[in-house]
Amino acid sequence: MSQTIAIHENGIHLVFAVEPDGDLLLLHAGAAPLEEKLILPEQRQGFRALELQASGEDRGEYHGQLHRASYPGLRMKFAGHSDSRNAIGRKLELTLRDPETGLAATLHYQFYDGISVMRSWTELVNQGTEALDIEYVSSFSLTGLAKEGSSRRDDKMAVSYMYNGWQSEMQWRTYSLPELGLSQLTSRSSRRIALSTSGSWAAAEFIPMALLENRETGSCLFWQIDHNGSWEWELFDQFDHLSLLISGPNEHDHHWLKQLAPGARFESVPVAVGAALGGAEAAAAALTLYRRRIRRPNDDNRRLQIIFNDYMNCLWGNPTTEKLLPLIDAAAEAGCEYFCIDAGWYSAGEWWDGVGEWLPSSERFPEGIKFLMDRIRSRGMVPGLWLEIEVMGINSPKVAETDDSWFFMRHGKRVKDRSRYQLDFRNPAVVAHADEVIRRLVEDYGVGYIKMDYNINAGIGTETDADSFGDGLLQHNRAYLAWLDRQFARYPELVIENCSSGGMRIDYAMLSRYSIQSTSDQDDYVKYAQIAATAPAALTPEQAAVWSYPLREGDDEEVIFNMVNALLLRVHQSGHLAELSPRRKELVKEALDYYKQIRGFIPEALPFWPLGLPTAEDDWMSLGLRHGDRRFLAVWHIGGRSRTVQLPLPALTGQEIEVTTGYPSGSPVRWSWNLSDGLLTVELPEPKTARLLEIRVVG
Repeated sequence: MSQTIAIHENGIHLVFAVEPDGDLLLLHAGAAPLEEKLILPEQRQGFRALELQASGEDRGEYHGQLHRASYPGLRMKFAGHSDSRNAIGRKLELTLRDPETGLAATLHYQFYDGISVMRSWTELVNQGTEALDIEYVSSFSLTGLAKEGSSRRDDKMAVSYMYNGWQSEMQWRTYSLPELGLSQLTSRSSRRIALSTSGSWAAAEFIPMALLENRETGSCLFWQIDHNGSWEWELFDQFDHLSLLISGPNEHDHHWLKQLAPGARFESVPVAVGAALGGAEAAAAALTLYRRRIRRPNDDNRRLQIIFNDYMNCLWGNPTTEKLLPLIDAAAEAGCEYFCIDAGWYSAGEWWDGVGEWLPSSERFPEGIKFLMDRIRSRGMVPGLWLEIEVMGINSPKVAETDDSWFFMRHGKRVKDRSRYQLDFRNPAVVAHADEVIRRLVEDYGVGYIKMDYNINAGIGTETDADSFGDGLLQHNRAYLAWLDRQFARYPELVIENCSSGGMRIDYAMLSRYSIQSTSDQDDYVKYAQIAATAPAALTPEQAAVWSYPLREGDDEEVIFNMVNALLLRVHQSGHLAELSPRRKELVKEALDYYKQIRGFIPEALPFWPLGLPTAEDDWMSLGLRHGDRRFLAVWHIGGRSRTVQLPLPALTGQEIEVTTGYPSGSPVRWSWNLSDGLLTVELPEPKTARLLEIRVVG
């Protein structure tokens, strides 16, 4: 007889089985209880709770490039478990041990009270007498993802994820499994659906998360990889069931290998896994709550103050005192609360390959940088500066004070990307350099806001003091997070924005520290609407900074569209405000005044999408935030001939509602409400127009 370990916590059913031979199986993780009859006896062996591959070990069964059927993973035997509670919530730990090598693995499942998401990771300890080289370790392993329902998985299952790229962040797409080449043709194949990122941009090509829906049962499983470096997830079939593996770096995909000496420990990358009844909205709601729970407590995510940044469609990295003074005055008059001087403040001319000292340019600022910082404060705003602390230009004067130990190295040479070196934050000299830069900005210049950019990808890693390139990268990833933690401990009021050529590092290793994230470098306000509307699927609304940059040559509707892009998220104001006409200036100020009235609602609200998550090809888009009986709804008319759009609001079906135009107040929209069908019809006759609506239930 097998031993069952079953728990039901926060809406997640988790069922393990310890087989008579000691194998540990994860039979089920989902929003509904397990139907054990759906797993045939001969299929149970495919439900392994851990995959673990060491060098020199065999591989079992037919695997192709999959990470299944691993050794010593297949030999690991159950050695005990604990079920306890901590300050966060319930905690389940299950330990396995390999009788041949002595390698032990503890599977951690941390729950969060009231949230249908758990965090999962694996801890390895070499309890043997010989060193072991680890090539792969799963952070989460689950088989049987499509077992519920009577139809074939080709027909009922859909997987969704977000493509990511410069100026094209957060592109949500949904596919059937056959559309991605995983048709149900055999009980096990060598084919996989695999998404992976290699390098120091965790979101270089994909946001590190995904959603798997069973459309027959109306349930879903979703996951997020909380790491700022290389990661991978893969879906595949085995024993006539659909399987999922999630991990950090591995040898095959990321040049990662970790040697464990006797007594040594290693923790895998943590991943969040959740289950819900519903689809993308249910997953986004649960992940929003989880993201808020794991995030560093900070005032910035409660106050949501408005930032002006001089870069986008404005100074473009070429600031001077003469250019900044009128912008400072205009930003203050509009109602901005931070003013950030973006790139270029540290160099008289072309600066790309010379960064690294982070000293202000006397040519740009003859009166000194402190003069501008004081001017910003005198206008009631907190001053900020742009910084790229993790790199050093190959022609930086600072390079003369360094040696190879400061930088990523591969094959005995310094790693270069876009004429920059990658600093290695495991090096105490690098840390001392970075500490001093932050101290100087905060204590000498009076900075209260830093836009922390990062415009290179350091690739697979570094060979310095590492068992592999990927091991060096993972060590650096974790060292950088530890450095960040120390900065926030030292300067708790300092706000630091996470930016990486826009949104190339949208991940919750970073965003559990940083309070605000640049969503994009997109400089076309119409194209930005889709990025803004999708953003709350990838990060909390209060962390999602969206540029609003009225153009010199635009009209009223262009200003309104720009402002609506940001009003349900975090406002990153820019544009030549001092040069706008009085009417267009007033539209900016009205929007920022309105934002100050509603921003207290945003950190408690959950996102919804009446038209579904948008694509860049859509003619109409909509994003809503809901909390209690209040709903705010942004509506964009991008293109097409239709003058109206029908917005399904099923949660309000059968109720009387009142719809008002929150912004702009002087241009209300025409609307009608079909109470029985829960359909709100909104009229926006012209393309490239947008409005922000407030919806209240009446009676």
